[in-house]
Amino acid sequence: QVQLVESGGGLVQAGGSLRLSCAASGRTFSNYAMGWFRQAPGKEREFVARITWNIGMTFYADSVKGRFTISRDTAKNTVYLQMNNLKPEDTALYYCAARAGLGSGRSDSYDYWGQGTQVTVSS
Repeated sequence: QVQLVESGGGLVQAGGSLRLSCAASGRTFSNYAMGWFRQAPGKEREFVARITWNIGMTFYADSVKGRFTISRDTAKNTVYLQMNNLKPEDTALYYCAARAGLGSGRSDSYDYWGQGTQVTVSS
């Protein structure tokens, strides 16, 4: 059974940094893509970043480009989201997700989801 477990969220001041982790287990992910999404209260879930597990190809939402970096450690089966220069508008519940094949910005195309980790950025 596939499990995705996020960690690393917390409270940080604007301009600060956090690194989120997503530990994946339950299958081989070599032909999968991993994505990070976020959802703020009263808003729809939105795409943040994605990475293909095999070659590490990445793609970012415009709102985080240049500030966030997605990466993966294939030996640890873990995906990371390094978040720098955080802004109050980055406050949200951050989710890790997995889907077979190439990545996508559509949340409904992902098969597996973690429980989420809260990120709160104070001004």
